Amino acid sequence: MNGMTHPRHTRRARRLLWRWHGNPLRRREDVAGAWIALLTWVLILVGGALVWTVTARAAGQEFAGQRADRHAAAAVLLTDAPRGLSPSTDGSETPAQVRWTAPDGTTRTAHTLVPSGLPAGTAVTVWQNGRGALTTEPPGPAEAHTQAALFGGAAALSFAGLAYGTAALARWCLDRRLYERWGREWEVVGPKWDQKTG
Repeated sequence: MNGMTHPRHTRRARRLLWRWHGNPLRRREDVAGAWIALLTWVLILVGGALVWTVTARAAGQEFAGQRADRHAAAAVLLTDAPRGLSPSTDGSETPAQVRWTAPDGTTRTAHTLVPSGLPAGTAVTVWQNGRGALTTEPPGPAEAHTQAALFGGAAALSFAGLAYGTAALARWCLDRRLYERWGREWEVVGPKWDQKTG
């Protein structure tokens, strides 16, 4: 049995590939449908992997740029940061006015999110970009890697959905054309069939 193909596997392969063989029952729509299915899976597998790689790499570079551009800075609260209305909000953040020194040495003030419940005059840490504007803390390397992978996966799934939807629409058009052809053929064959069975 080594080196030989099992007859059951051969029959299964023939059933799967009948649209490409010289079958007298095969129609042009059958061949087109088979090519659409093949190209759809190639697009989903190859194109999806490519989209995932490109998107994940671009997101990773964006996060790396954020880590290079954003830096922590010491700031002082100029106003009280109100505490939450319920104990369940402990550890939450609330907007308050802070003062900090920008990279060019100028003193700046702005509103940003700080831990709630802190009184004015408390030292806090804020994040600023290279121009001295307040921003959010950039994701760390591990978090950035995870987020980049998620962005890549979401882009790949979106691409796969688009490819599948386009193929489904093309297949629907093929089926509609095939049904119309069957209808025309039945208009010719139907009366003859009725005469034979009548």
